[in-house]
Amino acid sequence: MAKKHVPMRTCVVCGESYPKRELVRIVRTPEGRVELDLQGKKPGRGAYLCRKPSCWDLRVAVPKLQRSLRATIDEEARAALEEFAREILAEASATVGEPS
Repeated sequence: MAKKHVPMRTCVVCGESYPKRELVRIVRTPEGRVELDLQGKKPGRGAYLCRKPSCWDLRVAVPKLQRSLRATIDEEARAALEEFAREILAEASATVGEPS
């Protein structure tokens, strides 16, 4: 039996490749809005971020996302990214606290 193809994508911040399902997609819609695409199915130009907390430092991530998406990230989109970044950081701190 042949192995199933696993699509790989690259995080725009750290440059590491991961299976597509492990990354968070940010999309520029055909209308020009920048949104989170948690299901990975919205139409438009996409960019990916991994779930490492360091990649969600928006001072670093936003310029790289803007370049990759060829769009300006407005305040509404930035607020959504900040909220999701807080969730990623909370997830990471909960994982660090778990016993092995």
